[in-house]
Amino acid sequence: MSATPAQQEEARFSHGLFLFVLIFLLWLMLSGNLALAEVVSGLVVASVVTLASRPHLPLFSGLRLSPAAILPFISYLAVFLAALIRANLDMARRVLSPSLPLNPGVVEVKTRLKSSLGRLILANSITLTPGTLTVDLQGDSILIHWVDIPPGSDIESATRDVTDIFERHLVGFVK
Repeated sequence: MSATPAQQEEARFSHGLFLFVLIFLLWLMLSGNLALAEVVSGLVVASVVTLASRPHLPLFSGLRLSPAAILPFISYLAVFLAALIRANLDMARRVLSPSLPLNPGVVEVKTRLKSSLGRLILANSITLTPGTLTVDLQGDSILIHWVDIPPGSDIESATRDVTDIFERHLVGFVK
């Protein structure tokens, strides 16, 4: 069922307000100062960025804006940080031990995430984890380049391991 123009405008307004508040809070955190000049500057910057981003605000329709989404978001950040640390240590080991065999390859995985924002966050999470790189994102398919796929490994279960760890937490705050 398609949303009415009034519902679309209301959604666009709420997404714009969300982006404005997010940028303004980020400005305040980075400036570390509540002086009037900093607050006014933050309001101006947040307004300009929000207005310039207006054509792209529908991307936020995949975001769940509710108190129930806070815990899944925090758990996703913890899982992502743990995966990031593990992948960095693995890549450091490979760099420092050049004799370790590498078996690079490209695999395609399917995602269960429905929103463009969810798929974008998943693809970026994979890319930001050293040793993996999202090459392409088409619909529910993600093409991933891996630095090392062990010979004889079950590609399908290995790729599910890469996406499931992130998807399980992403579904709590994106559609």
